[in-house]
This record gives sequence, C-alpha cells and structure tokens, in this order.
Amino acid sequence: MAAVWVGAAALVAAGWRGRRSPHRLMRGAALWTLKDVPHYSRQCLMVSRSLCSARCDSNEKTFDKILIANRGEIACRVIKTCKKMGIKTVAIHSDVDASSVHVKMADEAVCVGPAPTSKSYLNMDAIMEAIKKTGAQAVHPGYGFLSENREFAKCLAEEDVIFIGPDTHAIQAMGDKIESKLLAKKAKVNTIPGFDGVVKDADEAVRIAREIGYPVMIKASAGGGGKGMRIAWDDEETRDGFRFSSQEAASSFGDDRLLIEKFIDNPRHIEIQVLGDKHGNALWLNERECSIQRRNQKVVEEAPSIFLDSETRRAMGEQAVALAKAVKYSSAGTVEFLVDSKKNFYFLEMNTRLQVEHPVTECITGLDLVQEMIRVAKGYPLRHKQADIPINGWAVECRVYAEDPYKSFGLPSIGRLSQYQEPIHLPGVRVDSGIQPGSDISIYYDPMISKLITYGSDRTEALKRMEDALDNYVIRGVTHNIALLREVIINSRFIKGDINTKFLSDVYPDGFKGHKLTENERNQLLAIASSLFVASQLRAQRFLEHENSRVPIIKPQVATWELSIKLHDEVHAVVASNSGPTFSVEVDGSKLNVTSTWNLASPLLSVNIDGTERTIQCLSREAGGTMSIQFLGTVYKVHILTKLAAELNKFMLEKVAEDTSSTLRSPMPGVVVAVSVKPGDMVAEGQEICVIEAMKMQNSMTAGKTGKVLEGNAASL
Repeated sequence: MAAVWVGAAALVAAGWRGRRSPHRLMRGAALWTLKDVPHYSRQCLMVSRSLCSARCDSNEKTFDKILIANRGEIACRVIKTCKKMGIKTVAIHSDVDASSVHVKMADEAVCVGPAPTSKSYLNMDAIMEAIKKTGAQAVHPGYGFLSENREFAKCLAEEDVIFIGPDTHAIQAMGDKIESKLLAKKAKVNTIPGFDGVVKDADEAVRIAREIGYPVMIKASAGGGGKGMRIAWDDEETRDGFRFSSQEAASSFGDDRLLIEKFIDNPRHIEIQVLGDKHGNALWLNERECSIQRRNQKVVEEAPSIFLDSETRRAMGEQAVALAKAVKYSSAGTVEFLVDSKKNFYFLEMNTRLQVEHPVTECITGLDLVQEMIRVAKGYPLRHKQADIPINGWAVECRVYAEDPYKSFGLPSIGRLSQYQEPIHLPGVRVDSGIQPGSDISIYYDPMISKLITYGSDRTEALKRMEDALDNYVIRGVTHNIALLREVIINSRFIKGDINTKFLSDVYPDGFKGHKLTENERNQLLAIASSLFVASQLRAQRFLEHENSRVPIIKPQVATWELSIKLHDEVHAVVASNSGPTFSVEVDGSKLNVTSTWNLASPLLSVNIDGTERTIQCLSREAGGTMSIQFLGTVYKVHILTKLAAELNKFMLEKVAEDTSSTLRSPMPGVVVAVSVKPGDMVAEGQEICVIEAMKMQNSMTAGKTGKVLEGNAASL
C-alpha cells in the first residue's frame, strides 16, 4: 500500500521484496529506508530514471497539514504520499470507522457522524468543523463522496482552505455531463450522438430514446462510478431506467438530472490521464484500458492498452489536453472515451478527481499522482514536458471486492475479515487497501477490499504475476471475487486483447460458474485433496501416539489408502501412499506425484504435482470428510471418505433442500427503499415486489412465481 518511490526499476525486476533492511533508497533529496515502510503496505512501483532526478525538491514548501475527506484505501493512499512529503495528516471517519486503518495511519482523526454517508462523509458542515478544529490548510477529497462537489470546494475557498483538485469552474463544467459534452464539442473533441438537454420525465425519456434510436444510455448528469447509469433497449427499459437512474443519482450525488445518448454497442472503454497546473500547462499521461466491467463499473484495468497504436494514442491524448485547457484544468483528471472496433473514439465524460485505477499509470510513468496534485494545488508549475512521459513496462489492476461473483458477476457481501494476508511477498506486486484482519465490510460503503496491481516488463509478465498474486491472496470471512478476476486474466480472449465492455456477458452468457476443470486439472485437484486428507490423518496419529498420551495406541501399518472422493456429483476411486513429503496418488488410473511441506496450519500451501507448481488454500476440513479447497482461484468442495466409510455412507439419509420458490429473499444485504405490493395483492412472475439499495446501487426484486402476497415484513424508507 505505502508508496515506495525508488529510483531504479531494476529493484523490482531483480526480485526486490522490501525485506533487505536497512538498505537506503535515494531519490533526489528524499531518503527512505525499508524499515520505514509498514509490512502490510509495501508495493511495487516502477519509476523511470528520466523522472527520478526531478522527483522531489526539498526546497519546495507545500502544506503543513492536509485533511483527507475520504475513507478506506484511497485515504490510506493519500496519507502515504503526505508522509513521504513531510506533511501531517488528518483523517475523518464515521463512528463505525473509528478503528479503521486510515484512522490509525493519520496524525489526527475526527469523527464526523454516524455510519450513513449522508450523515458523515457527505456531511459538509461536520467536515468544515473538523478542518477548523485541526487547522488543516488543505483538503484532499480522494474519489467519490465530495471529490467532485462544487459546493464543497466553494466552502473551502471561503475559509481560505485549499482544495486539492481543480477549481470550481472546472468541477462544475466537467461534473455536469450535459455541459461537459457541449464544452467538448466546442473544444473539437469527438462526442457521442445524443440529447444535450435535461430529461424531464419518463415520457420524455421514451420520446428522446426513440428519436436517437435504441439502444440508448440513460445517465445521471452529475454521476460517476457507474451510479445512475442504465442501458435501455426498448420503451419499457427506458421507463425503468429513468426511474432507477434518477433515484440512484439523487441518493449518491444529490442531483437527479438525467441525459440520454446513443449507446455504442461493443465498445472499449479507454481513458486518458491528464495533469494540468495553474499556469496553463497540461500533459496527457498515456491511457488506461478499462473495458472489463460489470454494471458499468470497472473490474480489471491495465496500462497501456493493447489495442491502441501510437497515432490513436496521440490523437486521444491531444484531445484530452485540449478539453483540459478549455476549462483551465489544474490537477490530475481523467478524460474517458468509448472506442469502437475501427479505433474511432468518442468523449464519454471527464472525472475531475483521482481515479480508482490511477496506480497502473503510476507504474508505467513513474509519477506519483497524489504528489503532483499537492504540488499543483500549492501553485507550482508542472515539472515535466510531454516528451518526458514514458511508457515503461505494463501494469494490471484487479479490483478485489467483497462480492459473490456467481450472482450477476458480483452482488455485495458483508462480514468480518477473520483472516487477511496480502501477496506482497511476491515480486512486482502492489496492494492498495485500507483494511486489516478484523475489519468489517458493511452495507454502508463500497464493498471494495483492495486494488491489486502487478507490474512487468511486458503484458505477459504482468498477467503471470497477477495470476500468482491472486493465488496467494488470503481473504477469509467474506465472499470475494478472486475466482472471477483470475478467470478473466487467463481467458484466451482477454490474453489476445479481444475485449469490450460486454466481455463478461459475452464470455459467460449464463453467468459466471467458476473455473471449468480440464481432466488433468481435475486429477491434480483430487490428488491434492487426497494428499491433504492422508497428511491430516497421519498428523492425528502422531498426536495420539505422543508419549504422554494416557491411552496406548497401536500404530496401524497402512501402506496405501483406498479413498472415495466425490466432486461435482461424481465419485472417484483414489489410491494414495506416501514416502516422506511426497505422495504417490492414483486417480481413476492416472498416477501423480504430489510434494509439499504439508503445513496444514498455513493458509497457503505450495504443492508440486509432477513438476507443476500450484498454490492452493485449504479453507476448511470437516470431520465428516468434507473439504473446501481454493484451486486455480475457484473454491471446490470435495467429500473424502475411506473405502469402508464410503460403503457405510450409502445408508445415511440426505437432508432435503428447503423449497424457497414462494419466498422472496434478497440475494444481498441492503436497505428496502421501495415496496411495490401489499398483503392480498396478486402478483405475476417477474413483477417487481420491492427495491433494495445495496452499497449505493438500487436493485429491483421480482416475484419468482405467480401467486398472492400473504405476508410482507418490510417497509420502505
């Protein structure tokens, strides 16, 4: 997590893992030792030698104290750069976030209200009071919350507090999708055909959609992050989209205005990072490919894009800078484009803040974007020219969420992290997070656990490192999306670069089902499972035969273990034997040799199967023979019994599954914001029963069958 800005890319390329303290890393006048970096926050960040010499000027005076008006990983990210620059920090937090990582990292912390965001992280009065109380000279808003709120920036200016972001004019112009589109046209930026005014009601939405031609995109004018966005393919979807988008926009941004534009089918989502100062200078810092999305929210990002050529990259960059200069933009910002298969690109929106995916740009350019934002906010000019901005290597980011990927590619999950271990021991890995073991993932905030970033000399190396990092990521206590992320990055279409914003629905038309095992992989899994089972049995024997045991145990002379393993309703006969750390396993006639340390207490287990290295996680082992193993990213349940136990198990009764077809159950935790029926009403299959808001998104719950509503124990807010 913590930013370790080093002056040589070779440190990571050579396998530097942040464990050779007390080596000292020199960057201009900035001196670091590895012991200064917390274990949980080391990260990979490649830095261009050409930029290092100008990285830090000890004579530059910025701010004494900065308040971070945010929470979670982005608050931690900003605090780390502030510490590097010698700036004291103030964290704000809700009452439920009092023991969060960002609160512990900051020099000071102020509670700004209860858990709901409207009463805490969006409570401008409480935040302004915290600024006065702590004497903070500037505020970094992170992303989301008040980061693009013009009124907040205006309130800060009235109190002579610096907003680390663009001025209010740019926030207003680019934050309003209607005005930004008009400005983009004026700046000669390619734009998407559509209606440039505000849509008044659902009837007008239908009329406009028909004029533009389906499909259309309904978007919140003040929106961002996928909130308040719906694709409509017909009149009915347009009416529903208008209703849900306006409600989400009002809830998330306090502004329910909508616009409608032509939906470009099968596009790529590619964005340009820009950086401007208060002296009229602006740069484009290359692109990020953000096409892997679900519900208009990004899941996997990378820099650069495998799709763009240098000519298209330059054209997009120059148009992005032209737009930034048109609004006198001064800070880090992002201009987002939709790009079709012929490399025609169209302006989508401009985000006047730091993006979630900014780390991949930092990896390939060597720039610390937070530091640049702070410098610009203080009034310093940019230190670099366009020709200075490199593309060094390749970086990939996966957004690790507390979500169930088997439900609509990711419905929110809540819980407490009973065990948490980031894969920062691997080379070329950076993890930006704001959590620790024991942290709660609640219904109040975004379900992101972390941003996992890997860097390599090329795309192949970056993706291989990501695959290893996902296998070595330990997350227990909440459902997570590791399985989906891993499947995406190893998918043949993704590897070839054949991607667009519909990638997930195209590749998984029936929904995500997890990794589909080949015969060889299945045999490997069964061999590992049987080896784990025998290893645990042998360990139990050693414990029982301890010299202090009160009951004498006669060691059974077992040369081989005949086992029955059930996987996916199929039963497999397995014969296993061991010689030290190596197990010889015969699975359905195939023989495999499995070697490991067999440390059953470790959350991670490295195994070698006939020369193939695998990292697996044994999530649970039950006395009845059921075992859960995370293998190739997906969790598999296997039921292992000895041959005798399997024969006896045939006489055991099976538990009958509960019939829930007549009950409507929310697939995720959330808040009921609307109830459309009452007891006694007749409903048809597919009819809306209620609306659940979960982690800032509204979801319509529908009836699974035709019938009468007998009982309803929820009321809308």
